[in-house]
Amino acid sequence: MEQARLVISGLSGGSGKTLVSLGLTRLFSRRGLAVQPCKKGPDYIDYAWLALAARRSAACLDPYFHDDESLLRQFTAVCTRRPADLALIEGNRGLFDGRDVTGTCSTAHVARLFRAPVVLTMNCAKMTRTAAAIVAGMASFEPEVRLAGVILNNVANERHASMLRKAIEQYTDIPVLGVLPRLRRNPLPERHMGLALNRADDSTHALLDHLADLLSENTDTEKLLGLARSAPALPDIELPVQSVISPQERPRIGFVLDDALWFYYQENLDALRDAGAELIPLSLLDPAPWPALDGLYLGGGYPELFADAISRSPHLAEIRALSEAERPVYAECGGFMVLCDALLLDDGPRAMAGLFPAQPRFYPRPQGLGYVKARTVRENPFHPAGSEWTGHEFHYSRCEWPDQCFPEACLTLSPGVGMYESKGVQYDGLLVRKTFACWTHLFAPAVPHWAENFVRAARS
Repeated sequence: MEQARLVISGLSGGSGKTLVSLGLTRLFSRRGLAVQPCKKGPDYIDYAWLALAARRSAACLDPYFHDDESLLRQFTAVCTRRPADLALIEGNRGLFDGRDVTGTCSTAHVARLFRAPVVLTMNCAKMTRTAAAIVAGMASFEPEVRLAGVILNNVANERHASMLRKAIEQYTDIPVLGVLPRLRRNPLPERHMGLALNRADDSTHALLDHLADLLSENTDTEKLLGLARSAPALPDIELPVQSVISPQERPRIGFVLDDALWFYYQENLDALRDAGAELIPLSLLDPAPWPALDGLYLGGGYPELFADAISRSPHLAEIRALSEAERPVYAECGGFMVLCDALLLDDGPRAMAGLFPAQPRFYPRPQGLGYVKARTVRENPFHPAGSEWTGHEFHYSRCEWPDQCFPEACLTLSPGVGMYESKGVQYDGLLVRKTFACWTHLFAPAVPHWAENFVRAARS
């Protein structure tokens, strides 16, 4: 498979790789190139920003969820489904940081597997000649990883830039592809779980255009494009042929996509469509009635920011009616919170749909954050009993239970936090009728039974 591709990585979190990735994605898109943005690792927020920058869906590439063969297949499927002039892959953490000392699941692992050139972003604050030593070490640390260039970030002035460039050129053969000036403030707004995002706000696109201008003025974009186009061909991988399903056979599965709930992997939505669903976008915040549905998917998000509007929403009654009619409902994290009795905010509780007795309370620090391994211990419409699968948690809230009376759970987590702990075991996943809710987010390509089961339940 011929596909121009480039990995943007850094020395660590905070080195500027997100700024560079967003700026280059929007810049090349403005120039008329079809850019397929990808994010290494589970990160809904960076993922959504990249999608806005490219004006197309982003892809999640995560070696924790895939072995090498299936990760290559996933990348091939993305580039086949949505052909692009350039695939730009944003790494996470530092280039060689993984789950252990050998770098398992690192960005370097992805770059090596995809045979993709890597551009390293470096925060050069209060640094000159040491930058050359760092670049030399990074270039030689894993020779199979092609460190093709470096972008210097947070550079104080022209003299600082000149010293950095001369040192790197004298002591290494890694080209300096850009020098970004020190900015007075971080242009990317942040929230407790990462980058904040108002998807419908014109200022969001103005910010992305500003980042594109910054990269246009301070990087050698033609060399960056040339590096991407120099990536060698990848092995051709045969993809499964999708079966043709008539519109009459497609159950209608709604999914809430608004400012309150918008944490969805495009791959999850694609998996539901490929399994035979017709997907209907919905909103909790718009009072307009929902159409007739055969099932409902509630992703994650920030329901706490819209708790008053959600508590008044007529759609809470529609959700209860779907559940009581034995329609399949699947909820993750923020979606689970909407199905609870109430959200406990600093100024008092806000009533929610009331399908589960939990009352989530919010904290300033993470209550569940990271990869999990789930084992299904109770039969439900979505995950077969005994199945084991991987996912991740991403929440700053914790469940409180009336009288500490814990309901029977469907999942045990190891590692993971989940909804409650009992006798040293972490439990997640609640079930009432055909309504399933959990803290754990899943990535559909790594849980192949999920979409088929969801669509089958909706069809029946």
